[in-house]
This record gives sequence, structure tokens and C-alpha cells, in this order.
Amino acid sequence: MVVNFKVFKKCSPNNMITLYMNRREFVDSVTQVEPIDGIIVLDDEYVRQNRKIFVQLVCNFRYGREDDEMIGLRFQKELTLASQQVCPPVKQDIQLTKMQERLLKKLGSNAFPFVMQMPTSSPASVVLQQKASDESQPCGVQYFVKIFTGDSDCDRSHRRSTINLGIRKVQYAPTKQGLQPCTVVRKDFLLSPGELELEVTLDKQLYHHGEKISVNICVRNNSNKVVKKIKAMVQQGVDVVLFQNGQFRNTIAFMETSEGCPLNPGSSLQKVMYLVPTLVANCDRAGIAVEGDIKRKETALASTTLIASQDARDAFGIIVSYAVKVKLFLGALGGELCAELPFILMHPKPSRKAQLEAEGSVEA
Repeated sequence: MVVNFKVFKKCSPNNMITLYMNRREFVDSVTQVEPIDGIIVLDDEYVRQNRKIFVQLVCNFRYGREDDEMIGLRFQKELTLASQQVCPPVKQDIQLTKMQERLLKKLGSNAFPFVMQMPTSSPASVVLQQKASDESQPCGVQYFVKIFTGDSDCDRSHRRSTINLGIRKVQYAPTKQGLQPCTVVRKDFLLSPGELELEVTLDKQLYHHGEKISVNICVRNNSNKVVKKIKAMVQQGVDVVLFQNGQFRNTIAFMETSEGCPLNPGSSLQKVMYLVPTLVANCDRAGIAVEGDIKRKETALASTTLIASQDARDAFGIIVSYAVKVKLFLGALGGELCAELPFILMHPKPSRKAQLEAEGSVEA
């Protein structure tokens, strides 16, 4: 069996430095993150001059609109998460991947490998969607592999001798389902006997993107009020950790029904409502959290952010969550009764065969 690897290549504007990487997505399994590896090839002139070449992992966190920036005020933070000197080589133990070994044999003596480790507490790649007419840099968290030449890793890089290649930090769905979400809420009324009970259950806790969500609703009306309408919705919660009041929610899918209504006193109702949250239905809305690379056509809604503990919330991150919310409308005087259930929305982890097909092709 012969495996042909797919390799990403990018050159500096002066064509003196070339970067090779076999992937641009790195999996965060909460406890550890896949190492970032690649090959740097230098021109003969740079090798003769014994130029120092540095590679860095940069996290770009934009938390405000580019159009609102003024002199001395920038709504952007650039954090260098890892840095190392690649050329001249510094003595360190590097465990080369098969791709690196093959490229080193093919590219010759001017090729230098590197391996960097992304911190486990670093935020996931998330971007807030903009309007179609807005061409400024979007808010969110993005990662870049930066290669440049200088006397030290603190030197200011020059554009002609610098490479910036965007990468993504992704999380995949756990292999096991959690507990089935279920909640019961009740509401009593001043000067009115009895209470209204709403029970909401989801068929499971973990859903994959594009999957139908079954919302099981059971209403028991033991009050003297009348239920006139039922509304179920999926809400995406976005928490910009840097700000104290940086939490907001967007309704990304909803369904209203009056079937079985009005629900009179002493009656009960049981029904199932189906919701499918997709980016296609929200492609023109600003503020929706999407996957880190908005230029890709297969971009989807941002996955639920999994963190080991609340103490691991990075201050320069964006945390995404999802919840199903059900409302009972009782009219102008009766008010509303709401129930909410959080769930997890993520991509399934691709199989090994699918990963090979994504990175290259397999020939018998």
C-alpha cells in the first residue's frame, strides 16, 4: 500500500523561506493537544549567511470591530504561545513524524524540522460571523504559524521575509453519551388556585452538526389559565471571557405551534417538536459563532466548547454553548412559562480512513 500525503506549502514574499505542513487542524482532547509539526526549507543564500530563523505559534484574539479602532486604540491582542529557533539548529530531542522524515529526504540539507506544543488551556478557534458587506477582520480567536528571520525571537519581523499560515484548534465530540437532559418547571399564580407544569426532555445529550433535535414536551395545566401557544427554540450562547458582561445569546432555530391549543384548565398535552440548527439558516446574521476559518465553504456553526474545569477558562477565549428553550404563552395577563435544557453540539471524530482520505489518497 502506497500512501500519498497531502502537504500544505507556503513561501515568503522574497521566496527565501518555504513552509511545509501536512495538516492545518489540530485536535484538542481537553487533556492534551496534538503537536504542531512541519518543515522549513531555506534558500542557499540564507544558509550561507547563517541566518537565524524562528518559528512561533501566535494566537490572534480580536474583540472589537476594526472600523472602530482609533490612533493608539486597538481591539486586538496577539499572544505568542510557543517560540523556537529552527536555524541554526538548537540541540533538542524531536520525534519526527513519517511526513517529516519523507520530506527531509526529498528536500535535502536545507530543510529543517520543527515541533511545537500548543498549551491545553488555549482557547478553541472561533470566529463571530459578520455581515456579507463587512470586509474587515472578524472578531474571534485565530491561530497562525509564523516564520521569520532576525537576531532573536523578539525582533520585529519584515513582511518580505515572513510567513503566516493560519491553523485551527478543533475539538471533536466525546465517544460516550451523557445523561439524558430532562427538566420540570412549575408556575403558580397569585390569587389563582393550582399550578401549570411543563416537562421538557431531549432524546440525548450529544448531537452532531446537522442532526435533528427531538424536543419532547409535556404540559399539565392544573391552573385556571389557558395556554395559547408553544414555542421551542435552539439558542447559541457566546461568552467573551475577557469582558465581565460579554455574554449574549442568539436564537439559531425555532418553531411555534398552536396545535392542541388553547389548552384549557384541567387538560394536559404531550407533543414532540423537531429542530435542526444549521449555519445555512443563519448565514446572513451577524454575531453568530462559527468555526475558526470563515473563508472555507464547509464552515459550520461553532461547536460546544469543552473545558476541563471552570478555572481553565482562558481570558482571551470565546466559550460557546447551546441550549433548547421552550416557552408557553398564556396571554397578556398570564405571562409565560419557560424551561431550558443545555446540550452539546459537535462534529464526530473522523475515522482513521477518513483522515487519510482528507490528507491524501491511498493506492493499492
